[in-house]
Amino acid sequence: MKRSIKFLWWGLVLGIIGFNALIWMINEGWLGYMPKMAELENPKSATASELYSSEGAMIGKYYLENRNPVTYDEIAPCVVDALVATEDERFYKHSGIDPEAIGRALFGMVTFNPKGGASTITQQLAKQLLEQGSRNFMERILEKLKEQIVAVKLEKNLTKQEILTLYLNTVPWGYNSFGIKSAAKTYFNKTPKQLDIEEAALLIGMLKGSSRYNPTKESKQQLVLDRRNTVLDQMVKNLKISAAEAQALKEKPIVLDFSPMSDTHHEGVAPYFRQVVEQEVKTWCKKKGYNIYKDGLKIYTTIDTTMQAYADNAVQKQMYGKTRFASNRTWEKHKVTLMRAMKETDRYRELKKEGKSDDEILKVFNTKTKMKVFAWNSRREKDTTITPMDSIKYMKGFVQTGFMVMDPATGEVKAWVGGINHKYFQFDHVNSNTKRQVGSTIKPLLYCLAVDNGYSPCMSVSLNPVMFPGHGWYGPDRSRGAMPMKTALAFSKNNATVNILKLVGIEHFVKFLKLLGIDSKVNAYPSVCLGADDISIIEMLRAYTMFPNYGINTKPIFITRIEDRNGNVLETFVPERKEVINEITAYKMIRMMMGTVLIGTGKRLKPVWGIKGECAGKTGTTNSEADAWFIGYTPQLLAGAWVGCDDRFVGVGLGEGSRAAMPIWGEFFKQIQSNEKLGYAKVQEFEKPAVMEGLDECDVADQVSLQRAEAVMNVSRGEATADDDSPSERWDNDNAGTDKEDYK
Repeated sequence: MKRSIKFLWWGLVLGIIGFNALIWMINEGWLGYMPKMAELENPKSATASELYSSEGAMIGKYYLENRNPVTYDEIAPCVVDALVATEDERFYKHSGIDPEAIGRALFGMVTFNPKGGASTITQQLAKQLLEQGSRNFMERILEKLKEQIVAVKLEKNLTKQEILTLYLNTVPWGYNSFGIKSAAKTYFNKTPKQLDIEEAALLIGMLKGSSRYNPTKESKQQLVLDRRNTVLDQMVKNLKISAAEAQALKEKPIVLDFSPMSDTHHEGVAPYFRQVVEQEVKTWCKKKGYNIYKDGLKIYTTIDTTMQAYADNAVQKQMYGKTRFASNRTWEKHKVTLMRAMKETDRYRELKKEGKSDDEILKVFNTKTKMKVFAWNSRREKDTTITPMDSIKYMKGFVQTGFMVMDPATGEVKAWVGGINHKYFQFDHVNSNTKRQVGSTIKPLLYCLAVDNGYSPCMSVSLNPVMFPGHGWYGPDRSRGAMPMKTALAFSKNNATVNILKLVGIEHFVKFLKLLGIDSKVNAYPSVCLGADDISIIEMLRAYTMFPNYGINTKPIFITRIEDRNGNVLETFVPERKEVINEITAYKMIRMMMGTVLIGTGKRLKPVWGIKGECAGKTGTTNSEADAWFIGYTPQLLAGAWVGCDDRFVGVGLGEGSRAAMPIWGEFFKQIQSNEKLGYAKVQEFEKPAVMEGLDECDVADQVSLQRAEAVMNVSRGEATADDDSPSERWDNDNAGTDKEDYK
């Protein structure tokens, strides 16, 4: 018995020593960073990182908090009274840690009857200053010990007024409002000194959860009212106001003067581009040990503000009013997609946090409510009363786009438009994670491989079906006979394309696509040459750089350099460039692709938009006209446009690439060619490589030979010249969405 008591005493002593050693190690920063008291007294304001365009104009900032600190005298006494009465009744009696609150919390845990938290205002402040909140149980225990150590330090070195002021300047209130000054301005358009008691009670009540107790949400009004009144009851309990005064205040409705700070995230120059750059820099910061939101970095990008404005204008002009609203019957067939979209909304996540069941949530989503939705009007939004479920269907009916412009030689991205409106549609349709079937825009890459392997642009290509071992006979359209390769590309003949695929080999073509920087998964099936695979705009533009670059493939870049807050260069960025074809092949392909805009599927481009100088490109359309593409280039610039709905079954019948996507390209280049200051107004022609002087015309397909070949083809086959994507290009309409199993 004595031995066991001895062990208990030794255990107790060692436990005390161990605990004190743990506290000492935490305080010394051995178990993670521990700020010094000077930092706690004067928390360093995080310095926003600044984003600059290629001309040196600041186009945005990256920061975490909209914070404007105030002094204690600038805060209405009722705010302090409401805070102490609600969050920490014994605030003026304890020294940072409240043993009574800890005991109450522990008893609640043991009895499964929680009676409130144990954290004092000082501990809550410590948590904010330490930026803690891990969900890992063991890590949270360590964080709690840190909070208690910092709380004791704060109490020893600061007055109670200073602690309350620091707390009220630190906590968040939603809508990017940090601190009481921002909160008072956001919800009541007042200063903290002007707040009335019921307004102070509402704001303090929100500290329990700014999303749950959001007074701007109609569905939350009763919840917010109850929470405000609870704070008033606490003020009565702590003798800050009388019961009669509280009762009178409880009868007052919630009256807001909601004036949130403008959300620059959605406004300003190139919001989609800024979003992509943010992610790129965050990745860089993680490797280099910087913080994009706090370290005041200066990030210099490639974007040209004038060209970006022209790109935005082109998108808005050409996309205005374009919708494809699916019927309820169609949505019934795609109920899984609708349910998935519902679960991705903020409304669904908030209801889940409140503990609502799926049936209860579904009922909410089928109940009409007031809301703002996107609309093609001058404000780009409208007020309406609609069920949340119908609002999902409504918003998915807007036709989207992605449009990117780059310098193919340097890789610098000059303009980036990821959608029709960043406020309502933040999904970016340009970046590498957004992939769509590319249709016939893949064809020039196949023809290029054939030409680079010695096949002449003027060689005759069969239009008959072809046998692929393991896949059977393949002939996507009704064409028969033969025609020159250059003409087949100009008119996007599918049977000619699969015959060329047969010549170069499917596996060889798939490897070539990887060489060009297309990292998306492409299947080694005959359909690969007709664009049945999903690829991003940025990948396709990278692949196309080899044409205007005369054989050099250039990876797009967004950032040129990053500096610290003092202007010291931390890193510079240069494009990845590699030779993938020879310059002779590149020039032959340029001349072949000029055929698309001179006599082929894109022949409306130059006359309709008055494009000066030489240009080349390719249209693309996919199954049921759900995706429309045009990628084109001049000697100086390369640009690509995609148009479609986020759900393919919604965006049917958009039109061919030349009618749905090419207009964006045409409108953009029309604008930049009219601005002499940009340097693109001068008529430019593609230079013929010196090594090609004296070569036979069949090795260089020019406008005359293309027109002559087409005239011969028309006479011999009795066909009319196409003025848009030909019916044969609509393999897309018949086969682009075909599953690979169909080819076995």
